[in-house]
Amino acid sequence: MSALTGRLAMEEPELPYVVEDMSMADVREVAALEKLIFPLPWSALAFEYELRHNPMAYFAVVHASTAQHHGTESRRVLGYAGFWLIVDEAHICTLGVHPDWRGRGLGELLLAHLIDRATERGATVATLEVRASNMVAQNVYRKYGFVPAGLRKRYYTDNNEDAVIMTTEVITSPSYQRRLSALKSSLWHKLAQGARAAPSDSN
Repeated sequence: MSALTGRLAMEEPELPYVVEDMSMADVREVAALEKLIFPLPWSALAFEYELRHNPMAYFAVVHASTAQHHGTESRRVLGYAGFWLIVDEAHICTLGVHPDWRGRGLGELLLAHLIDRATERGATVATLEVRASNMVAQNVYRKYGFVPAGLRKRYYTDNNEDAVIMTTEVITSPSYQRRLSALKSSLWHKLAQGARAAPSDSN
């Protein structure tokens, strides 16, 4: 199987990570990771529903490539993400990376992948909601052209925290595509350089 799907595969086949469409075989592991990451996790049934019954949904997972790890370890889900296509808007509904693998560019890899897939599916803009206190995530989103567009007061029911609504300019525009291409080129370099320092799998 290709190291990456879609445009990512064509641009950088030697990346140490594999981004693939999420399958039913991934759901159990994704749901377990969801519980580890988020205080209000989706259930396995929620992911199953999206994969089976929502034609407007797209979800992906990222693994270490077999070039970096061998055997079943390479199939470990390190992160996942997804969007809903609503007319011409890709609403990113989830994006998570295993705590042991944060800070290595995998969130960016998933985000760039979603934007590429959303473009291929006819989206012209991308939107999302993020906790007001999560400045790390907000900074990554800003890097990829997302800007604050509103606030959902007390959106998160675990602590009544506000959600910042963020949206992009037109992602199919030449200016955005040039920006995205430059960001991905920089990201490929970071991923390749960081591969040797990846944490070992103790499971």
